[in-house]
Amino acid sequence: MNNLLNKIASTRHVCAVASYRSAGFLQWPILGGFSWNCEKQYRSMPTHGIGRYKYLLPKDAPKKKKDKHQMKQIKAATNTEYGVLNILVSGYDMTQVELFSKYIHKLCNRFRICIEENYALPTKSTEVMVMPEQGTKMYLDAVLRTHERIVQISRLNATFCPIFMEIILKNQPEGVQLSIKEHTEADYHARFKARPELEGLLAQMS
Repeated sequence: MNNLLNKIASTRHVCAVASYRSAGFLQWPILGGFSWNCEKQYRSMPTHGIGRYKYLLPKDAPKKKKDKHQMKQIKAATNTEYGVLNILVSGYDMTQVELFSKYIHKLCNRFRICIEENYALPTKSTEVMVMPEQGTKMYLDAVLRTHERIVQISRLNATFCPIFMEIILKNQPEGVQLSIKEHTEADYHARFKARPELEGLLAQMS
């Protein structure tokens, strides 16, 4: 009778162990018995992946190469309005040049003058050479850097132009030069820095 009861108990014990293993619990023997670690298997749960949102976002479009800057069509002047004008601000002090060009930009916005572009020209360097009293060899004394800014406007009323120029000239700081001229194709190409070495290599390849 005892042998029969022992066989039934051992059979139940084996079935219980198999059911725990199939359920995904980790088991190891402790003092002749069994213990298990109730770790949640999230991958088998219906809430797996909750909180993820990256797959909901649209895919980023591939970055396109920047198109080469092309020249805009120059607007022609009329009987009552000027065409495209370049207001050139230049000087040796970059801070003064930058502040004065910003002032002109704000002034144009205040009087509702159409601003086409506002850009900087390449910095020009001028070397100052000095010849000593004795000798003929000249040496470098200083390097002067000229900074230039362009405020390009259009559709300036001919009757308002003298008033506009008077306001600008009264607020012109010392050491800053101001000039206004009509925009041409040569002015467009002057804003880009020349690279003769690259142009020579391209000429050889072609």
